[in-house]
Amino acid sequence: MNRNQAIALAVAAANIILIMLFPPFDTYSLGKSQIPVFGGFYFYPQRDESMVLNSSLLFLELFVVAINAGIALLLFGDKQGTKRRRNISLQQATLILVAINLVAILLFPPFESVFAMSKASLPTFEGFYFIFARQKSHVIVTAVLYLEVFFVLINGAIFWLIFRDRDSSIQTPEEAARLLMALRNRGG
Repeated sequence: MNRNQAIALAVAAANIILIMLFPPFDTYSLGKSQIPVFGGFYFYPQRDESMVLNSSLLFLELFVVAINAGIALLLFGDKQGTKRRRNISLQQATLILVAINLVAILLFPPFESVFAMSKASLPTFEGFYFIFARQKSHVIVTAVLYLEVFFVLINGAIFWLIFRDRDSSIQTPEEAARLLMALRNRGG
């Protein structure tokens, strides 16, 4: 592990500590006590009895931090002893765009009004709002949020595989068979 990778892991650990200290909470309104409403981010030891931890959003935040830490480790990794180039490859650009998309998705999650909520299997949503500018009586639609994250990760993985470097050290099956035979002959 090089210095940049260690810094990336330290930043990820600091982010996880910060997320755990200030997790997302839902609050129960006085009028409709059965419907939790997104309450914001509060210092965990100072929560009150009307707040309940929004565990699905907390899990998603931790998941995105872990994915972004993995992306940073890949971006800052050494290329098998070769000197690092200044320009970035298409694979690295894909990783950067995936990280930016994941952060943007968490900063602007889908919200729906509690008045528009229904028991339908497909959630409705009113729009994407900045997470720190909480709208009153709005709930984060976690099903849509999970779908967004899932599709960004799948598309990022597909593009990362498409843009991989065609390494000349990859052997054809015939070359691998010849190498195996040479190793067998040398060994015994």
